[in-house]
Amino acid sequence: MSPPPPPLGRSRRKSAGHAFDAALDDTELATARTALAQGRWTEARALLAATGDDWDRRGHRFDVLAQEPTTTAWARDWRLAEPESQDAEMLLAFAAVHRALRGKERSDRARERCRAAAAGAPADPTPWLALLVLERSLGREEDVVRLFDEVRHRHAEHHHAHHLMVARLAERRPGAGQDPLHEVYDFAAWAAEQASADSPLAVLPVVAHAERYRVLAAAGLESADPVRSGHWAGRRARGVMKGAFDWWLEWRTPEGPDHPRCLVDLNFLAHAKSGEGRAAEAAALFHRIGRHATPGPWSYPDRDPYAAFRAARAAAFGAA
Repeated sequence: MSPPPPPLGRSRRKSAGHAFDAALDDTELATARTALAQGRWTEARALLAATGDDWDRRGHRFDVLAQEPTTTAWARDWRLAEPESQDAEMLLAFAAVHRALRGKERSDRARERCRAAAAGAPADPTPWLALLVLERSLGREEDVVRLFDEVRHRHAEHHHAHHLMVARLAERRPGAGQDPLHEVYDFAAWAAEQASADSPLAVLPVVAHAERYRVLAAAGLESADPVRSGHWAGRRARGVMKGAFDWWLEWRTPEGPDHPRCLVDLNFLAHAKSGEGRAAEAAALFHRIGRHATPGPWSYPDRDPYAAFRAARAAAFGAA
């Protein structure tokens, strides 16, 4: 099994002077994160309360806030001021997960915090998402599957959870090479078929293709250059990408409401269209992405993500 990538959506990861922002285009989240880093936790409290049971947005916001190094200290102040706050407890649990992933916290303590948060909010998938983020990198596969089921039981189309599951499944049997029957493709196709017509899980088969490329390229079974690899040139890959691109054209207009992690999907789709050599389609996606590049999949298998993003964007705009 190839080494796992960093947890998806690392906050403001730097690449050759460029900072990736896990908040993406959520300006309210970015504002609350800045306030929290300065000790003003009331803005984070108000943001999370206003998020309500929009589970995808709630998970995204907790995850991004939890990645900040100072979050634990200020979340403790929040809990001291409001000991009954489930959101304060949840934020402490998610922050413990990211501290554990950085080697700053014992993983068993992070698990205990997440389970305590889950007990206090039994309908909320967010503490289970936090555990899934942890076990995706540190746990056994059976733990990852069990936690994914816990999330899905509470929110069947949880975007982040499906991405984590695909990333882990893609690491099965790297020696099998580009097997079109690999289980990660079956899982992604099944999830997309089960989802509602407007669900961003329609892009999950493209994500599966990119995650499998990461594994194969890291194992030396594919070229480290995604354009030269031919990974996106096969009939099956082209069909998957056409379906996802058509979905985007139909359901994601600039005037319509966006999923909180829509830009993650668009980066995967732009990466795939660049690999396929479809410059005009890639250019449309890069235009929509704007400045909101994400580390994955541009870093796959071991590339400078911002340099790869800029090169692909320049090639698409130059040829479109």
